[in-house]
Amino acid sequence: MCPGAMAACARCCPASRPQPGGSFQIRAHATLAGMSASLFALPAVLLYLAATAGLVRQLRSDATSHSRLPMRLAGLAVLGHAGMLLAAHRGALDLHFFAALSLTACVVATLTLLVNLSRPIAALGVIVFPLSALLLAFDAFLAPATTPVPMDWQIKLHVTFALLAFSGLSIAAALALLLAAQERALRHRQFGALLRALPPLTLTETLLFRLIGAGFVLLSLTLLTGVLFVDDFFGQHLIHKTVLSIAAWLVFGLLLLGRWRYGWRGQRAVNLTLAGMGFLLLAFFGTKFVLEVILHRTG
Repeated sequence: MCPGAMAACARCCPASRPQPGGSFQIRAHATLAGMSASLFALPAVLLYLAATAGLVRQLRSDATSHSRLPMRLAGLAVLGHAGMLLAAHRGALDLHFFAALSLTACVVATLTLLVNLSRPIAALGVIVFPLSALLLAFDAFLAPATTPVPMDWQIKLHVTFALLAFSGLSIAAALALLLAAQERALRHRQFGALLRALPPLTLTETLLFRLIGAGFVLLSLTLLTGVLFVDDFFGQHLIHKTVLSIAAWLVFGLLLLGRWRYGWRGQRAVNLTLAGMGFLLLAFFGTKFVLEVILHRTG
């Protein structure tokens, strides 16, 4: 999930790693947890999709005011998603690949709802909610059962900062894509439904840089707590995660400095936002994908 946390937890608690042929009692608990999770997961997936359909319908309409129903459905979906995470992962932070993706999707969907409270951006939900539904479905119905690794409070703090940083910057990346589409539509005088659904260009840019600023602070705290609390944070087994995370931090820092000092905006801001998010995605999930999905190693 975050640089160092998963490897540190696995080293400290090797007994908590999933075992290939666990006992009958462990399998029974896993089955029960899976059934409970499914009760939350399926309605949540359907609610995410219904919210997306409602938002798409709003984008295609010419009405100036829209119903809040899609966002209410998304709110219910987030509650169901959270319930699934609590049921499937026993109320603990599970940082295995699909569980971490699902947890991140839940936080991103929650932040999207909060953003829409202050500045309604239906197109943002069209990107976030179906992706959240997909990641939730993978975690609930397709991913192998995993056991959360016990963590002390320092590692939990590190993971929390990392989760919030990644989620906030993910929304910034989605907003950057919308900003690029908005600028392109204005240049080509394509005044379609998407352009009408987005706030004015300057407000979209302002929101983008506020999200990047908040994400940069949280990413800084992630790196700081990693140095302070994660054993061997700069060790060889974590060096790729650390380097990629620092690269993302430098890119976002450069973007904020350029915005403050030189007024950077437009396509340059979009490109740097997406580049920084690319580094962060590789740092947080790239190695986990290779180890767990390709090599089938969960330790």
